[in-house]
Amino acid sequence: MGRTGSGRLLAILCCVGIVCVSEARGQGTTTGQSGHDREYWRQIAKNHYAVPPGQDAFSLARELSGYLGSPDPELRDDLAYSMLATWIVRQKKLSVEQLVTLLDEWQANLRIGIGETGTDSIFKRAFSALCLAALAERDLKETFLGENRFRTLLNGALTYLGDEHDLRGFDAKKGWIHATAHTADLLAALAENKFFTKQDQERVLKAITQRLASASEIFSYGEQDRFANVAAAIASRDDFDSDGWRSWVVEMDKEDRVVWQESPPRVQALARYENDSYFMQATVAQMALRAPSSSSAVAQKAVLELLRRR
Repeated sequence: MGRTGSGRLLAILCCVGIVCVSEARGQGTTTGQSGHDREYWRQIAKNHYAVPPGQDAFSLARELSGYLGSPDPELRDDLAYSMLATWIVRQKKLSVEQLVTLLDEWQANLRIGIGETGTDSIFKRAFSALCLAALAERDLKETFLGENRFRTLLNGALTYLGDEHDLRGFDAKKGWIHATAHTADLLAALAENKFFTKQDQERVLKAITQRLASASEIFSYGEQDRFANVAAAIASRDDFDSDGWRSWVVEMDKEDRVVWQESPPRVQALARYENDSYFMQATVAQMALRAPSSSSAVAQKAVLELLRRR
């Protein structure tokens, strides 16, 4: 959306006494009020995301952050997110203080327009969650969060996962939305952190099943796979709570079987059953892709037992 929303105010038309405001975004030269145009960012991307000579990476990052809420998929995803993630995780262009500033901004963005559905406010929330995932991934390589910031980030992610009502995955014109998947990516990175506790394992697993249960639709854009990555990360931890995992799987199976108590089944109950089934299947696959361990073997066995009963 850039700094001025979706673009420059193009015209104010008076018709039958009503002022109609038409707002459109340019296709080749969209800019913020004092920012760079689209072609500037395209050239950075073409140059392997190298910061242009004489430019400050943090100033550019703040400008890019403004585009996370854009309904324009190129500005939001191909340019802003891709550039920010590269500078944060791979190229490490930003200092700890700068990372913390972005952390605070993106966490606050998760609450902007929360509760709305079908509106463009979702883009800022969804892509802020994805950028927070990049920060959490950076922390795994170079610690900067500390326990207090980690705890705040985890709590905020879980709250956002439960509070987000807009579950759209993809729009033909506006591109990826994917708030659920992006939050899963954030949780997956946090689940590998040294500050992630056994109690956190239980909280996150329950939050995943609650999200799948409350969706009232069968996710169709890979959300179950992204949640499976979270579960696999938990199962691969040295402090993996195998008893808690088994209890979680048993409870999930028990609640899912309610669907067959009615004929025909209720739509939401059926959606929950299918979401959980796809999620468990994907979890087995994700665990198989990771280095084998005694803990992951226990986790995989419990999930396979559930799937055999379905």
